[in-house]
Amino acid sequence: MQLNHSLHLAYCTNIHRGETWDETFHSLQNHTLAVRGKVCPKKPFAIGLRLSECAAGELSDRAKRLQFQRWLEKNYCYVFTLNGFPYGRFHGQRVKEQVYRPDWTSPDRVTYTNRLFDLLAELLPAGVAGSVSTLPGSFKEFQPDETALKIIRENLWRSVEHIARVSEKTGRQLHLGLEPEPLCLLENTAETIRFFDQLRAEHPHDPRLDEHLGVNYDTCHFALEFEEPQTALAGLVNHGVTISKIHLSSALKVSPTLAVRAELKKYSDDVYLHQVIVRDGSGQRTFYRDLPEALTRHPSPANHHPEEWRIHFHVPLHAPAAPPFENTNDHLLGVLDLLAQTPEICTHLEMETYTWEVLPPEFKSKTVVEQLAAEYGWTLARLGERGLYSE
Repeated sequence: MQLNHSLHLAYCTNIHRGETWDETFHSLQNHTLAVRGKVCPKKPFAIGLRLSECAAGELSDRAKRLQFQRWLEKNYCYVFTLNGFPYGRFHGQRVKEQVYRPDWTSPDRVTYTNRLFDLLAELLPAGVAGSVSTLPGSFKEFQPDETALKIIRENLWRSVEHIARVSEKTGRQLHLGLEPEPLCLLENTAETIRFFDQLRAEHPHDPRLDEHLGVNYDTCHFALEFEEPQTALAGLVNHGVTISKIHLSSALKVSPTLAVRAELKKYSDDVYLHQVIVRDGSGQRTFYRDLPEALTRHPSPANHHPEEWRIHFHVPLHAPAAPPFENTNDHLLGVLDLLAQTPEICTHLEMETYTWEVLPPEFKSKTVVEQLAAEYGWTLARLGERGLYSE
């Protein structure tokens, strides 16, 4: 939906199962339209569309694409952003580190991403810019060497060149956003800035870099790193890194008493990777690949050394913090404060609470449609408080 200052807001449809186009379209018909009816029945409704590699290939068929375009028009919906991070299956089976495969060393990642931009250029309404989010190069555990890092930069540039060609041909404004995430090749502000400095050195004075490549800023991910918006988001902007999209999401945070650690076990699942970053009273941080590893390996702190754990588990934005569990909504709100001061920082906003299927039972008293409607209610209220939304 369109907000003030030409901002656009959607929820990311990666919350729904769907790897083929038929499965994805079924979710749009049965879930997305129901959310639209609760949230935005009389105005154009924006869709943040997740397309797997399989679904993107099938939607490339002209007949299927025309059918979808007619459906969008009929139901007063529009697509302005695509989630191109997960390449394959994202629900119902073990995902974990496989979500980072193929990474940007692979030509398959280039082909998939370029196809998403071909589709997005066809789907975008007139006058609306388009964005695609993608993984931040690779996963550190894959241990990319200097040769691999060079291939990553070269492959990203191949996509930038493709995006520029599609933009020029169609007259669309298109942008790819790398999404920093804990334990990935790019996980914080400093690493991201260094990476863009390398690209600028390799492609000096080429305007296509800033025009078509930037960052998808996920408020959950940067909060996990214990960064503040004034240093993270503002730091990227001040360094000239374009913000392609902002993911509105919240992480789980706790003070890890023995009782809390016992309760945290319900957040361990066999589907997603839940990185944990621990910060002690001195500011020292310890990184764990996944929540079960943190629970079994991290020693209990002495009483005089308080700790805070931040866990990569996207908890619902609208759910009030229920002690002993807290969330990182303060980081999200700090980002909205900066956006209210300078709305031109980024025009694409997307809610991304994708963990519906693995949430503990107490969060499942609502249907997924009711959950998403509540996400909109909370988010629109916060945007309205900052003058970014008016009914």
